[in-house]
Amino acid sequence: MSITQLSLENPASLSLGSDDEFQALLLEGVSRTFALTIPQLPSTLYSVVANAYLLCRIVDTIEDEVSLSAKQKKHFCEGFIAIVKTGNDTDAFAAELAPLLSEQTIPAEHILIQVLPRVIAITHKFTPEQIEALATCVETMAEGMPIFQAQNLHDGLATLADMDRYCYYVAGCVGEMLAKLFCCYSPEIAQHKDELLKLSVSFGQGLQMTNILKDIWDDAERGVCWLPQDIFTETGFELKNLSTEYSDEKFRLGLSHLISIAHGHLHNALKYTQLLPAHETGIRNFCLWALGMAVLTLKKIKQQLDFNQSNQVKITRNSVKATIFATRLIGRNNTLLSLLFNLTSRELKTPDWIYSITSSKATQDL
Repeated sequence: MSITQLSLENPASLSLGSDDEFQALLLEGVSRTFALTIPQLPSTLYSVVANAYLLCRIVDTIEDEVSLSAKQKKHFCEGFIAIVKTGNDTDAFAAELAPLLSEQTIPAEHILIQVLPRVIAITHKFTPEQIEALATCVETMAEGMPIFQAQNLHDGLATLADMDRYCYYVAGCVGEMLAKLFCCYSPEIAQHKDELLKLSVSFGQGLQMTNILKDIWDDAERGVCWLPQDIFTETGFELKNLSTEYSDEKFRLGLSHLISIAHGHLHNALKYTQLLPAHETGIRNFCLWALGMAVLTLKKIKQQLDFNQSNQVKITRNSVKATIFATRLIGRNNTLLSLLFNLTSRELKTPDWIYSITSSKATQDL
């Protein structure tokens, strides 16, 4: 059964299976990528990470809903934070939010909101430490994202530091949550907790920056730009002039600069993964598949800097299969992983711009 075959009038049909089957169906509807990667995790981690992603997706659904005012979004975000922490009032929350969702919200997200009570019931089956990790992440996202949603984003963010902060609220805090969950799962992993938490923010930022760069033109159609103005001002390009109708060399220079910064974050993602025990192949695959697909996406963008549609830089299914094959083949060997990363991503570096990820003020502020 696919979630796309489920009737919006009968979301209760989702509740017939086990918790894992229920969450797998929801993941299939809201994210094909995570529906692919999360099942690679050990069974004791699968349920909590799947649930964590669904919680984050609920926050995204609230923030992206065009029919909700800023006041309504704040109301629902605050209510959802309380629900994740306590597990109370879920039916009333879902009943209030569900009718307000517009047709621009995808059907799978409509279903996700309608079955929210069971999602939260699953959340509160986890250990207190796991619930705290999930709740902290949701609270950070739900409090941070509205700060940017309230801004005029037509001409981009003001600075790279602003982009860093946005990426933290959207993805960096998710990376921190995952690091905490991995440490809860394994005392061996927990030996590296401090370093993993630090690198996890960079891991999340690398993935989010890749998505931002890939989706530049899709976002522009909605009147939104997540690029930092200061990076492009340095090259002599004003983001207010961003257009698919012509290609500008100064814009491409700025884009190359951001690709090199994203590459630095993905290199930290590799370091993060290499800290995980070699025998934890499921967790390593979970990380490496996301990392590999991000590197290949950045490569496509770098090779086609004048692209004007996201599908032009979308990686193919064969590329996904190649990523899976390569990581399964060498995923336990840190030396070979470093070699593969360096060979695959060597063109992403921009020699004229050498930036230290860890020394940037924005990263220190986080």
